[in-house]
Amino acid sequence: MTEEFEYTGYYAPWYRPRVSRLWWLRRRSYFIFVLRELTSVFVAWSVVFLLLLVRAVAAGDPEYQRFLDRAGSPWMLALNVVALFFVVFHTVTWFNLAPQAMVLRLRGKRVPGTLIAALHYLAWVLLSALMAWVILS
Repeated sequence: MTEEFEYTGYYAPWYRPRVSRLWWLRRRSYFIFVLRELTSVFVAWSVVFLLLLVRAVAAGDPEYQRFLDRAGSPWMLALNVVALFFVVFHTVTWFNLAPQAMVLRLRGKRVPGTLIAALHYLAWVLLSALMAWVILS
């Protein structure tokens, strides 16, 4: 035997405490988290900028020269300096999170988190040096 319930339109409202839009400013860890998430916009800009550069190079010398002129404007330089700062911040925070994201075991023992982070930084420095050598030589 099933009883049917009739919806009356009256119900207890859900409890939703008001949260300030600036909740993430209350703690340093929240602030770093939100800032790290916002850095994704600058990472995306860096990718778009690189793709625009590749397109300009592929289009020929006049288009490449126009790209260089636009890239050399003060507002574009400022944007790219800010983007560089945030991309480096994004990278550093990602490398610091890597030990929590990667649990490595070697001969049955867990590899220390500091070693995992250090290896990430070492790879970053080596790849940066390799890129600098390729670009400058």
